[in-house]
Amino acid sequence: MQYEPIERRHLAGVMELFKAEGWLAYAEDPETTWRALTAPGAIALVAVEEDGVAGVVHMLTDGAIQAFMPVLIVAPDHRRKGVGRRLIEEAFSRSGAKQVDLSTDEDAYEFYRTFKHGELKSFRLFPGAD
Repeated sequence: MQYEPIERRHLAGVMELFKAEGWLAYAEDPETTWRALTAPGAIALVAVEEDGVAGVVHMLTDGAIQAFMPVLIVAPDHRRKGVGRRLIEEAFSRSGAKQVDLSTDEDAYEFYRTFKHGELKSFRLFPGAD
């Protein structure tokens, strides 16, 4: 398994992961997804094997204190093999931050609790939405 910064050649595989997980905002338009994953302050890494993209992480950082991880997806056949942990560790080491916040659903609590952590409640706001 190789862990590397996202490149255009990885985009189709990353889009497949988003679609398979039902992350439709990321799965609709490749150019929008590319802009999001490569925006200033963004770190996007992929886990790649010969058969394609096995995972993706997207972290936003101020480069000094805080990072936020809006995306971590590992393909089902690569889960519980250390891929997600390695993606997080690689992205965090590149972030320059001292901590990373994230939101998740209950299915992933067990995984995130394996890291040194604190737990917070979170909100997802949709300003201006009906």
